[in-house]
Amino acid sequence: MHILLVEPKYYSQYPPLGLLKISAYHKMLGDTVELIHGCGLPKYKPDRVYVTSLYTWAWRPVWEAVRFYKAMYPKAEVWLGGLYASLLPDHAAKSGADYIHVGLFSEAEDLLPDYAILSESERWRNWDGSIVFTSRGCNNNCGFCAVPLLEGKINLAKRSIKHLIWPGHTKIVLWDNNLLQSPYWRDILSEIEELCRDRNMKVDFNQGLDAALITDEVAERLSKLRYPGRIKVRLGYDYKAKGKFVKRAIERLNAHGIKGRSIMVYTLYNYTDDPEDFFERVRNVLEWGACAYPMRYEPIFALEKNKYISPKWDPQRLEMIQKFRRIVGSGGILPPYNALIEKFKRAKCFDEAFSIWRKKQ
Repeated sequence: MHILLVEPKYYSQYPPLGLLKISAYHKMLGDTVELIHGCGLPKYKPDRVYVTSLYTWAWRPVWEAVRFYKAMYPKAEVWLGGLYASLLPDHAAKSGADYIHVGLFSEAEDLLPDYAILSESERWRNWDGSIVFTSRGCNNNCGFCAVPLLEGKINLAKRSIKHLIWPGHTKIVLWDNNLLQSPYWRDILSEIEELCRDRNMKVDFNQGLDAALITDEVAERLSKLRYPGRIKVRLGYDYKAKGKFVKRAIERLNAHGIKGRSIMVYTLYNYTDDPEDFFERVRNVLEWGACAYPMRYEPIFALEKNKYISPKWDPQRLEMIQKFRRIVGSGGILPPYNALIEKFKRAKCFDEAFSIWRKKQ
């Protein structure tokens, strides 16, 4: 068969990993494969079309792609999968796809993704990173997260990931939901350390690490790795009860040479918190010497982005955060520089903390 892989025309920082795995699978079967971004004409008439999807609110370009290829190639079977299709299969079915695939494409899950196909894409031609899940799922069961619904508790844990690293790549991008809950996290970190040392690779713990599981051993091992940018470790501070774990993790990382400005802490807001709760958590992070990254909550099944306003928030304060990040932040990050720390220390409430400084006359 000739297989057409379609990445709809939505924004993403990363190439479509699921499609790259499907490409490897079909090439293993002897099929030919093409990759297209958005709606366009492939070189060859496809026998099957796979359309992927991302967040639920990015469903419109997904429907557009499905309908375009259904009309263009009515005899070809159109499969729709990915995050949106798995979370909202009934809504996705209205796109007109012939088959809605929910969950992982199990036949391809442990295959080396076909990064070679990215050479056909102007969008991803220069991509330089092996994206890896060393495990699926998470044991934490956080109410704001889709992982428990889609993947359940930690499963499919790998002891080795060397077979998932593309020759020539200089980066490893880990997409684990909770790497440190894997029974094989020591094996994985040992392999990454070896790849950093022997192949001069760098690692990006892209989805973050669980602050409660950052021990001195973990901090020491993280300090031995190489990273692609200033931010080395990402943590989450979603509610006040996690504060003691976040503070301890930052202290342990600092003690082993990973300084605060290299630690980014996601601070969730617009969920069950209120503005004062959020203000206190951001102030904590800055005082602990790390970078705060405000993360606005979106309902798991949201069909529109940035429309949800929780009962304890209002549009004005949500906009204050966005404006503050744009003007004061760096790429949306609030770094722990002295003036910002002092501003938050002096502030008595959210409104004072997130007001924009006025120039002195």
